[in-house]
Amino acid sequence: MLGFQDPVADAIGLLRPSTVVGPSLRAAGEWALHFDPFPHVRTGGLISGTCWLIIDGHEPVLLRAGDTFLLGNPPPYVLASSPDVTSRPAAPIFADAEAGLVRIGPESEEDVYLCVGHIAFDERNAALLTDLLPSLVVVRVDDPHGARLAQLIDLLAEEVEVAAPGGALVQNHLAQILLVHMLRVHAGRTYRPTGWLGALNDDAIGAALRAVHADVARSWSLKELAEISHMSRSAFAQAFKNRVGVPPLEYLIQWRMSLARDALTRDYLSISELALETGYLSESAFSTAFRRVVGSSPAQFRSQARQQPRSAAVGN
Repeated sequence: MLGFQDPVADAIGLLRPSTVVGPSLRAAGEWALHFDPFPHVRTGGLISGTCWLIIDGHEPVLLRAGDTFLLGNPPPYVLASSPDVTSRPAAPIFADAEAGLVRIGPESEEDVYLCVGHIAFDERNAALLTDLLPSLVVVRVDDPHGARLAQLIDLLAEEVEVAAPGGALVQNHLAQILLVHMLRVHAGRTYRPTGWLGALNDDAIGAALRAVHADVARSWSLKELAEISHMSRSAFAQAFKNRVGVPPLEYLIQWRMSLARDALTRDYLSISELALETGYLSESAFSTAFRRVVGSSPAQFRSQARQQPRSAAVGN
C-alpha cells in the first residue's frame, strides 16, 4: 500500500537520496576554496576553528566551531579563512584527498576542521523538497538544536577518516539524519516557510497533511479534512492554501502523482493497480489526472523511465 503518516519521511523516501560525505577539510593560514553548483543539497559543519561561507545573495557568514549549514540547490560558493582571500577551485584539491582528508597549510598550524556532505535526489521528484528550501540555512551551536547537529557532524567526520567496514552506509544514514534535523530547524523558524514543510508545525494543517499521507487512496473530501483540523471548511481551505501554497485537494492530487511517478519508475505495479493504490476508481480517471499533472500518459512516462535510469551527480 502506498503512503505512510510522516510527510518528511514520505518525501525523502521518494527522493531516493544519494549521499557522498567528505573528504573533510583541515586548513591553516590564508585560504579560500571555490565550489561549483551542486544539485540538490549540501550540508556541512565546522568542528573546530572559524571560516567564512560566501554565497551569492547573502552577506558573508562567519562560521564558528559547532555551527552547521545547509545549502539548497547552491549556486557557486566559497569557503575561506577571510572574505578578502582570492579563491581557487576546490574540485582538484578535494580530488587529491588522502585518507578522507584534505589539508591546506602546515599540519602543525591547522586551525580549521570542516566536514561537508552532498545529497542528490531523483530528478523526477526532487522538486518536492528543493522547491521549498532556501539557498542557505545556518544553525548556530547555541541554537536549541545546535548541539545535536554538531554531534552529527563530529560523527560524520570520524566515519570519513577512519574508513571502517560499513563506513559508507553509516555516512549515508548520518547525512540523512542531519538533513532531517536541518529541515526541522528550518520548518520551525519564525518566518514560517511555505509548502508542506512549513505546515508540519501547524497543529491543524499538519494533522490534515498527516491524514492524507497515511491514507492516500481514500476519497478525501474538504469537509473530512477540515474536521480533522477542527476548522470550518472555508477557514481550513484558506489556511491550508496560505500555508502549503495550493488548495487541499490539489495537494492530494499532486502527492498522488508524485507517488505514481515513483511507482512507474520502479515498475512494480500495473497501471490499473496503481490507479487503485492512489485513490482512483478506474484506470482512465487515473490516466487523465496523471496527464494533467505530469504532461504525459502513465504508459509513456513508464516507457521513458525504463530508457532513462536514474543517475545522481555528485562532486565538488
